[in-house]
Amino acid sequence: MLTAITGVNWGDEGKGRMVDLLSQNYDIVVRYQGGNNAGHTVVNEKGRFILNLLPSGVLREGVVNVMGPGMVVDIAHLCKELQSLAAAGVALSPQRLKLSDRAVVCLPYHVQQDCLEEARLGDAKFGSTRRGIAPVYGDKYLKKAIRVGDLLDMQALKPRLAAIAQWKSLTFTGVYGAPPIDFAARWAWVQEYGEQVRPYICDVSEYLDAAAAQGKNILFEAQLGALRDIDFGIYPYTSSSPTVSAYAPVGAGIPGRRLDQAIGVMKAYSTCVGEGPFVCELHGEEARALREAGGEYGAATGRPRRVGPFDAVASRYGVRMQGASQLALTKLDVLGGFETLRVCTHYVVDGQRTDRFPAGERLLRAKPVYEAVPGWGCDISGCRTWQQLPAAAQRYVQMLEEAVGCRVRYISVGPAREACLVRGC
Repeated sequence: MLTAITGVNWGDEGKGRMVDLLSQNYDIVVRYQGGNNAGHTVVNEKGRFILNLLPSGVLREGVVNVMGPGMVVDIAHLCKELQSLAAAGVALSPQRLKLSDRAVVCLPYHVQQDCLEEARLGDAKFGSTRRGIAPVYGDKYLKKAIRVGDLLDMQALKPRLAAIAQWKSLTFTGVYGAPPIDFAARWAWVQEYGEQVRPYICDVSEYLDAAAAQGKNILFEAQLGALRDIDFGIYPYTSSSPTVSAYAPVGAGIPGRRLDQAIGVMKAYSTCVGEGPFVCELHGEEARALREAGGEYGAATGRPRRVGPFDAVASRYGVRMQGASQLALTKLDVLGGFETLRVCTHYVVDGQRTDRFPAGERLLRAKPVYEAVPGWGCDISGCRTWQQLPAAAQRYVQMLEEAVGCRVRYISVGPAREACLVRGC
């Protein structure tokens, strides 16, 4: 079974907790795109963990975790994550963690360039996490990147990195008026962290293809959501990689394989970190109440998330882009304190009512059309079956799945592993 778990919306939907939960039924978990610009929060009996680069299956004993060639990897950050896990009693051997030799290394000068560009843009900034993701993906497609496999031959790498640093310095000095790259410092960084990650480097494509041929169950974990996809998201306020499920086999290193299913993850309300159009955004006290109730702060950045009612227009589009065959609805428990809820059923764009998700400037002009529904006004965090949910909560879930055209199979009512109920097929 090859399954992708992907975000339906803007990211931060709770994919990490779903990967952690469902990984009990899988042999391998693969991260197939992105870098350390987003965080997956996992809560279990060992504690609370925020994972930026590592697959969320690392906390499930016996599961092999793979970082695919579609990723960009800050190896210093990876080392810190590994050290943090080891301190919490979760040590990862090369048998349990495999790092693709074709993944791209995110260097400190990528982070620096990210910060310089956001500063240059000023009020027109894209809301980058300033982790170097756009610059390193840009270098990848300019064929000016260092791949993880290059760390296995440091003698050949040194002159190549020197040439790239010289080229990159032209941008630093000529565009930003910044000092040129200190190659000696960058080479020392590569040596220090390259040595630490070297034992994990391998051809994950060969490993995964053999595992699939043997009938192993493989779970693909996405970062961010459909609305941040570089092609299908709210461009240019997107991530720099494909976040859709169709990219999972490609970014994992087995493009000849096909997914058996895609599980889309969406919140019971809307949240968004970063810049860009967010049609249902709330402001003032209403926003503060929802943000505090849900603890809506970015796992990677700590930034307060923008919040709003459930957006059925955006979610229906996200479900379609992800090819979701079933859904996981997270944070339903957060809404227990609200007497009345709203759902955005349509947009009005240029005076026309629509249920289609627009692109470009039309999205910036969109206004929400809401339908009010009664809340359930009680704590549901202890519910473990569909039947235990209040009738109003059941009706709310049914309304959402009808609005987006996909069955809600999993319902999260808390961050812990056991705080999730599963509906029958």
